[in-house]
Amino acid sequence: MKRFMDSEFLLKTPTARKLFHSAAENAPIFDYHCHLDPRQIAENKRFEHLTEAWLGGDHYKWRQMRALGIEEKFITGDADPYEKFLAWARAVERLIGNPLYHWTHLELRRFFGIDKPLCEKSAPDIWKAANKRLADEALSVRGIFASARVHAVGTTDDPVDSLEYHRQIAAGTAPIGPIATKVLPSFRPDKALELTAPGYAEYLDALSAVSGVAINSAESLIAALINRLDFFAASGCRAADHGMGRIPFARASHDDVEKAFARARKGESITENEANGFKTALLVALAAAYEKRGIVMQLHFSAIRDNNPRAFARLGANTGFDAAHDVEIAAPLSSLLGAMEENGGLPKTILYSLNPKDYYSMATLMGCFQGGVPGKMQMGSAWWFSDHRDGMETHLRTLANLGMLPLFVGMLTDSRSFLSYPRHEYFRRILCNLLGEWVENGEYPADLAGLGQIVADVSFGNALRYFN
Repeated sequence: MKRFMDSEFLLKTPTARKLFHSAAENAPIFDYHCHLDPRQIAENKRFEHLTEAWLGGDHYKWRQMRALGIEEKFITGDADPYEKFLAWARAVERLIGNPLYHWTHLELRRFFGIDKPLCEKSAPDIWKAANKRLADEALSVRGIFASARVHAVGTTDDPVDSLEYHRQIAAGTAPIGPIATKVLPSFRPDKALELTAPGYAEYLDALSAVSGVAINSAESLIAALINRLDFFAASGCRAADHGMGRIPFARASHDDVEKAFARARKGESITENEANGFKTALLVALAAAYEKRGIVMQLHFSAIRDNNPRAFARLGANTGFDAAHDVEIAAPLSSLLGAMEENGGLPKTILYSLNPKDYYSMATLMGCFQGGVPGKMQMGSAWWFSDHRDGMETHLRTLANLGMLPLFVGMLTDSRSFLSYPRHEYFRRILCNLLGEWVENGEYPADLAGLGQIVADVSFGNALRYFN
């Protein structure tokens, strides 16, 4: 019997172990898509206790606590932080087979030096030991980045954002002072596309104010967004990101797009097809702007959000009530990518689906638009509900079967937690184990130098090159 999560955790073969320890274990991290707060980075956030560091904003954990029947006051409510931690500890010991179990213990080991399994019985001792470590500079934001060897992070930012904290960090004038980790904004214009959402007119007013463009048409809206994109690019932006439940492709004339925008701007109703025609026009125009400026375009889709109306009314968005969608993607994605290509060329593009059923459609469509740049079209990392061992293996096997695994840009955290970086280690162990399996089965030569280069590239090097 193996010891619980020892140094060879998830590494089942000698080849897997050699690859991980030689090429992956100490590689830097480029966390190119996350939801960290730039202000907390600039101010070198120090956490008061483990509950704040671990449970604040982490809807992965909240969902499991609800599954155990824990009262909401111990999850998102006003219960004492220690009581919240004890509630989480009760949930952890029941998470056998869940990636949260492994992530929790990797974080305890890597950041706190604690190798004791977390459960209700061990929770008091772990609480004291972890909180003592949190008082050290080593577990401030700067210390966490240094300990995890984080080369760069890509935050998620709205076009109306001033990027003041990004600019302070880049200039070394933030309270954190000079920092080795690059903190790059990512352009996320979702609110500009949702013309039927409540508050849309107010959002356009804010966008108009920061861009200096009077937004009175779809064309002027595009101009305002591109104005902000240039501001983002000047502030270090390397990527744009679009989140959507379904791919909103519909063909519409210029006049139809303008009419839909005008009616929506006045608060009048429009059809779903009109809204999709508007979104398509904006996405196609933005893709051309990304291509011209060397910005990577990320498309996240197949999420169905805010499924519990009562919980949404009480707690709001991003609190653990989203799920994987089952919409059809092949035809609209093909049409959208084709329209972008015709309008000025596709930028480097990463496609993410929350539903693994979409992987074959994604991977084969990607092959229709490759060219000019190695790995130009990317099948994004197993995302959100899929970033567990089986999900990562399914993703990697599909990519290897239908594309070029050595060109993959690798793992991201998609996290709001500064302690989530051991997820990169988790991914790298799974990657090395899969490659080791193929070698040990005689499916690939035992070329450790070449395999080590693949592991190093997927772990870090490919992302570094892809995002320039």
